[in-house]
Amino acid sequence: MNQSELIILNFKEIRKRSIKLWNGLPEIYYNWKPDAKAMSASEMIRHVLEADYGWNIIINQGDMTNYKTPWKNRPFTNLKEELEFAKPFRETFLESIQQFSDNDLNQTEIVHPGNGSKKILVNYLLRIGYHESVHAGQFLSYLRAMNIDRPNLWD
Repeated sequence: MNQSELIILNFKEIRKRSIKLWNGLPEIYYNWKPDAKAMSASEMIRHVLEADYGWNIIINQGDMTNYKTPWKNRPFTNLKEELEFAKPFRETFLESIQQFSDNDLNQTEIVHPGNGSKKILVNYLLRIGYHESVHAGQFLSYLRAMNIDRPNLWD
């Protein structure tokens, strides 16, 4: 297994667990948030799913100057529809990763448009996985605060 295949395997494992968490949230709590400055539960789900679109542009060194998200003005109706809408963007993102050689992964420099920090592509991709994992932890704390049973992520 090469590096890109391992990274994709990791991304799929992380997403599988995120979806398991998100499925534990009853629809009546989609707009719940712990305080006025926090993302709501549905905003956090969307944030994670929507990020794949932007990550794909960044790792392919596209121009983010006039970034427009396909989710703009799209209401969050339910998790199933959100996942279905996000599916082609996720597939495109994973296909992009599959195309990178080990040499590409270890030598391509990526500049993050939000803060200008530079990372080698393999490190940037691993941080993308970490980003989603952090939000999974936040989501677990949301479920705990709502007093909702939390799905077991370890089976």
